[in-house]
Amino acid sequence: MTDAELFISLIRDRDAKSFTPGQYIFKAGDRGDVMYVVVEGEIEILVGSTTVEIAGPGSIVGEMALIDDEPRSATVVAKTHCRLVPIDQGQFQYMVSQGPFFALQVMKVMADRLRKTNARIRTKTNQVRRTGPRRRPLRRRFPQRRA
Repeated sequence: MTDAELFISLIRDRDAKSFTPGQYIFKAGDRGDVMYVVVEGEIEILVGSTTVEIAGPGSIVGEMALIDDEPRSATVVAKTHCRLVPIDQGQFQYMVSQGPFFALQVMKVMADRLRKTNARIRTKTNQVRRTGPRRRPLRRRFPQRRA
C-alpha cells in the first residue's frame, strides 16, 4: 500500500473541506491544531516565497504542528480546486497509537521532505561557492611597502 492509499483509506471523505485555487489552507506562523489529507486536487507548500512541494491526492500537510505543538513552518495554498480532510490532535494520536504503520508513513513523509530540503540547500550552497566573489591573493591586495 502506498503512502497515498494509506492516508486516504484512513479518513472519512464526508468530512472534507473544499478550497478554491489561491485560497490559503494555512500560513506559516499560524497555530496548528489539525493536519490535512489531500483527497482531491493539488496544493502548493511554500517556505517564504519558495515552493518546496506540489502535493496531490493522498499527501499530508500540517503534521509537524501536531507532533511538536509549534506554529506552522510553511504556508499551504490550494493550487487547484481541492478537498482536504482535517485530522485533529485526538484523531492523530489515536491513529499513531493504534497503527504503527501510520506513524511510520508519517515519519517517511517527513524524512523525504527533509532530504529534499537538504538537497536544495546543498545545491544553493554549491551555486554560491561557484559564483561567489573571486579573491585575489593577499600579496596583490596588500602590496609590500618598499623602504
